[in-house]
Amino acid sequence: MNTKIVMISSCFFLGALGITFTFIPDEIISSLSATPNPISILSLQLLGALYLGFTMLNWMAKGSLIGGIYNRPIAIGNFMHFAVGALALIKIITKIHTHSEIVISLTAVYFVFAILFGYVFINNPSRIDKKS
Repeated sequence: MNTKIVMISSCFFLGALGITFTFIPDEIISSLSATPNPISILSLQLLGALYLGFTMLNWMAKGSLIGGIYNRPIAIGNFMHFAVGALALIKIITKIHTHSEIVISLTAVYFVFAILFGYVFINNPSRIDKKS
């Protein structure tokens, strides 16, 4: 499996969430039919900072050999983030009635990335040698 594709696609996903949560938290909270307050705004901005941190980590490691014993912390960190996130989203799907399409979409993306990073974590990487 080419981990570079997985890393880059996770960068785009996490980067989009990170930029959105960091720079427009008021609009996000309002669109979810909630009243913005300083704590909820700060929480979304901190969540955005975490997403941007993961984005930079994945972007910097995209060219490295990942899987098995290679770059194990990066693989397990991504796997844990997406697996725990997917489980939390699956748990709330049956309880949420408004904006369910957003939650279901996020659940699907998180579930796919959890499977991909789980596969990367368990299996040894294959190096693709380029012939010049």
